[in-house]
Amino acid sequence: MLSIRNRQFIKNSKPFFYYADTCWSAFTNINESDWNYYLDYREQQGFNVIQINILKQWDASGMDLNIYPFEISKNDNGYSFDYSKINTAYFDRAEKMLADMKRHHMIPALVLLWSNYVPGTWASKLARNNMFTFNELSHYVEYVTKRFKKFNPIYFISGDTDFPTEETNKYYREVLKTAKENDPDALYSFHIKGRFSDVPEEFLSQMDFFSYQSGHNIDGQATAHTIPTNERAKFSGPIINTEPCYDQISYSRNKYGRFSSHDVRSAAWRSVLSGANAGITYGAHGIWSWHHTGASFGVVAGEGFDVPFDWHDALHFRGATDLAFLKQTMLNTFPNGCRPTNIQLNHNDEIRSATNPEQSCYLVYLPTNTELDISPLGLDQNNAKITIFDLQKRIQLQGRWSTPSIIGLPTCLEDVLVKIEKQEG
Repeated sequence: MLSIRNRQFIKNSKPFFYYADTCWSAFTNINESDWNYYLDYREQQGFNVIQINILKQWDASGMDLNIYPFEISKNDNGYSFDYSKINTAYFDRAEKMLADMKRHHMIPALVLLWSNYVPGTWASKLARNNMFTFNELSHYVEYVTKRFKKFNPIYFISGDTDFPTEETNKYYREVLKTAKENDPDALYSFHIKGRFSDVPEEFLSQMDFFSYQSGHNIDGQATAHTIPTNERAKFSGPIINTEPCYDQISYSRNKYGRFSSHDVRSAAWRSVLSGANAGITYGAHGIWSWHHTGASFGVVAGEGFDVPFDWHDALHFRGATDLAFLKQTMLNTFPNGCRPTNIQLNHNDEIRSATNPEQSCYLVYLPTNTELDISPLGLDQNNAKITIFDLQKRIQLQGRWSTPSIIGLPTCLEDVLVKIEKQEG
């Protein structure tokens, strides 16, 4: 079971870096053999958390398992659930999948209520389903938290949500209250919509960690670092970017283009060095929706994403191993956590840096390779040892100085991580 110490997660008395894969549609879309193959592969890559939506997600890829959490009726416009009639076979299957996760040493991060089930949210206007019946909320939440408690899950009260109305907040208030009554030892948060950070104080005060998403809008990628920078002024616990841009997802709003592994690294490194250092998540376009070639996908009027890759291909995108390197680097460099410096380097806010509590070691991330002036950190060649990491090739290089305070241009073609160790005397 996870606990919290200051800005870190702790497991078995040791720092735990939350490294999650995003597989929202696992319970509705994945068969047993594929699930175990997926878990085997992700465990080898170093993942320790899987993020899953308990309910059917509105923009999941088409599937042929035909299994749903409640009694369902379909029509040409979508589907309706009878929320008073829980399908126990669905949750029997989900429980078995969670047991498989436990055998793979992974923690489930489960979303109790995705925003397309909640009145007033942005997704409620696009949902294919009927809204959840308020009177059935506590029954459903009590049922799942009692069943899943033995797996020591993390819970997201919401998924991809905003908080536009009192009715919306009433739903989340009921879910949070019921969940904590039935599993008081679990950790709770809200998975809020992309580039959004305004959580009502009543919920912010009950969150064990702050979860945000910089998301998939090409024009909003700066939020990877601006949101945690701003949240650190009012939230003292762990912060995680639980949905940076997915590997090979298209730009939202029907814009032409896809996010590359470089984009994924950039969002992730800027997040963890700007205050969201309790962990990071990864998503591949084809895994989160569990897509098969030729299957239906999404709602064009929604986020407007281009077709995903088949999950067999998406499983092997390189971003997963890039972020596994990030995880290990953060644990090795900052075992006791870190603090963002919030010092601008090279007159560029996208270059992010953090230091350990003793201020004896720094990591600096450059999204684009360039010479780096570290004098604003009070460092130069007389008191600093430098190591360069080429993140595209995942290799270590020897750094060099072009002036006493400027690190020379490394032979790297994309992004660069600079480790600076302060020397005494």
